[in-house]
Parts: sequence; structure tokens; C-alpha cells
Amino acid sequence: MREQTPSQTIGPFFGYALPYPGDAEIAARTDPDAIRLHGTVYDGAGAPVPDALVEIWGPDASGSPIDRRGSLHRDGYTATGFGRAAVDRAGHYSFTTIRPGATAAGRAPYLLVAVFARGLLHHLFTRAYFSDDDPFLATVAEDRRGTLLVEPDGERSFRFDVRLQGDGETVFLDFFGDDRG
Repeated sequence: MREQTPSQTIGPFFGYALPYPGDAEIAARTDPDAIRLHGTVYDGAGAPVPDALVEIWGPDASGSPIDRRGSLHRDGYTATGFGRAAVDRAGHYSFTTIRPGATAAGRAPYLLVAVFARGLLHHLFTRAYFSDDDPFLATVAEDRRGTLLVEPDGERSFRFDVRLQGDGETVFLDFFGDDRG
């Protein structure tokens, strides 16, 4: 049996190798369901991380998967369901995306979020919830639930900060590839 080679940090090269034209423009700003999702990635000391990369995946406004998920060929009007944004020097990222609908009855709408940053051997997964009325959130310690909730900060604008560790650390999730939580 072959052993897996251990991960190691050799970068980060995220800001050079992974961005592509229109990567953070998941939907056209003129789409009636379009929103702005933005925030800052912070390290354990509370300082912005200037070289992180954030990815999001999400359904359409009705909660259905978007068929063009992951398309690298943005056409300026078709929502793709997937986006990637390199943070700026102040650790800030911003997406134009679709406000997601609930994927199942009794579930709150959310976007899946992956974070790549210096010092991480593997990227981290979390969720950005648009409501706290979800069975999974009920399993998260009350004092940590807020790290999974977006904050409205304007018309069709939501803030979701990511704290990699320390006070207010974002709740990160294991990713199983199915709907276990």
C-alpha cells in the first residue's frame, strides 16, 4: 500500500496561479437576485491576511443547483454558482453572487466557503448562513454560531469575515461531499 505524501506549505501562490478573469463575478450585478458578499480574512492575531484566496459555491435563489457551476468562461449575464476571489492587501474580498435559497425544507440558505491562506496545509471549509434557523446551526455552540452568519450591511450587501484562529475564530467544517450537516 502506498503512503500519501504529507502536505507542506511552499507558497502562497494563490494570488498568482488561481485567479482568472471574472472569477469573483458569479452573477451580473443587474440580476434581480444578485447580492454583494464581502469580508476580510484575519489571522490569529486579528491582523488582515493579505495573501489569502476565498472560494464560494451556492445555489440559485430557489435553492436549486446552478448548472454552470465552476465555469471559467464568464459571459457577463449567466450565473455560474462558483467563484474565487483573491483578497487585497487589506485582506478584503468581494463577490457578486446570487442570494441563495434554501436547498431543502427546514434548512436555512447558505453559501459554501473555502479559504486558502499562508500557513495552512489544507484549505478550510465553512458556511455563510443567511438565517440562523437551521438544524445544523443548533448543534454549534451558541457563542460560536455568529461566526457562520452573514451580516447585512447595505441594500443587497452582506459581510462575512473569516477569522482563521484566536478570538472569534470561524467555525470550520469537515467536508464529506454529501449533506451530513
